[in-house]
Amino acid sequence: MLDLGLPDLDGVEVCRRLRSTLPAVVIVMLTARSREMDVVVGLEVGADDYLTKPVSSSELVARIQAHLRRTEPSHTSWRSRSLGALVVDVASRRVTVAGEEVPLRRKEFDLLTRLVAEPGVAVTRETLMADVWDEHWHGSTKTLDVHVASLRRKLASVGADAPRIVTLRGHGYRLEADPTAARDQ
Repeated sequence: MLDLGLPDLDGVEVCRRLRSTLPAVVIVMLTARSREMDVVVGLEVGADDYLTKPVSSSELVARIQAHLRRTEPSHTSWRSRSLGALVVDVASRRVTVAGEEVPLRRKEFDLLTRLVAEPGVAVTRETLMADVWDEHWHGSTKTLDVHVASLRRKLASVGADAPRIVTLRGHGYRLEADPTAARDQ
């Protein structure tokens, strides 16, 4: 977080230097300067976001969390992941269980990929909605439940070797599998 009104060096120059030396760092400018030209300059020199004071603390936290979510390592940084009999191939967007292909729709594949990224870990509904749909989704969160139900049916149809998606009431979902069986390729 960076204020533009710094005592020794202008915040714009600090932002420029930070961006050149640490290109992946998240920079949020929080300042009293609210003219359009100040905003434009701040964003052009490398700020990821620009907020003018006063700003509510909840908005500030939400914006920082949104930026941090986008900078976390992608759950698709791997080309293929095996989890027991389940194989998720991100490059070909293909899922197999015990060698049998499981045809999935786009969001079902994305949802399974997100769950396979952290087998055995409880993933909140909010995280799944943000990662699979996006943080600007305005539809019902029931779409998540519908996709999970469909994904469960499709995985179960190919045999008992498939990992299970467990509902964690009031929280989210967890992919039940032996995490030591996960292999990336």
